[in-house]
Amino acid sequence: MAEQLASLADDRALLGRTSTAERVSDILRSRIADGFFPPGTRLSEDSIGGALGVSRNTLREAFRLLTHERLLVHELNRGVFVRVLTVEDVEDIYRTRALVECAVVRSLGEPPYALDGLADAVADGERATAENDWKALGTANIHFHRELVALAGSERTDEVMRSVFAELRLAFHVVDDPRRLHEPYLARNREILQALRDGDRDRAERLLAVYLDDSLERMVEVYRRRVGDDGASAG
Repeated sequence: MAEQLASLADDRALLGRTSTAERVSDILRSRIADGFFPPGTRLSEDSIGGALGVSRNTLREAFRLLTHERLLVHELNRGVFVRVLTVEDVEDIYRTRALVECAVVRSLGEPPYALDGLADAVADGERATAENDWKALGTANIHFHRELVALAGSERTDEVMRSVFAELRLAFHVVDDPRRLHEPYLARNREILQALRDGDRDRAERLLAVYLDDSLERMVEVYRRRVGDDGASAG
């Protein structure tokens, strides 16, 4: 935890002079998504508030916002914890992803498309694979899908999916073999990127739909084994 807090203190500059609960929640959301605070972690008001240099009231409001987003949970007389998802949560996340991501691809206009962000995410995934950094590969994979959603050019859609992807990352953190989970999808990301480069959005949508179905099946299998249906750790 000391290392995470030291790193979190580096984010203090992001708050500027107009520190708000929303900006604190943005920082904490990003840190949760990047794995600095794994599921089940108790978040200390004193430690985090001190690292960010914000008041207790501001931090509590940020916690409230993230609880509303289902990233945190408040337990009476125990404190605030990073949420441990259930299998039902994972299934709902993938339903949302399929609805939004496939709709974004389906609604793309005429090519060419702005694909630099997708290409960068694929390149990041290739570097992570070459370095056997499977956590980084998972991050690159999420970035690929964020960039895919960003093709819609909708700030509202980006905001909705930002929380969905942060929740997804909570599920990734309990997986015992991240290489097996993430590595097969790098090639699929390349296929989707190539289909979009070719201007074939129909093929890209078909690839994406199958991708998400397969990913859901694998994720639920792994998650049920590791955590159980109700979010209680299986050890």
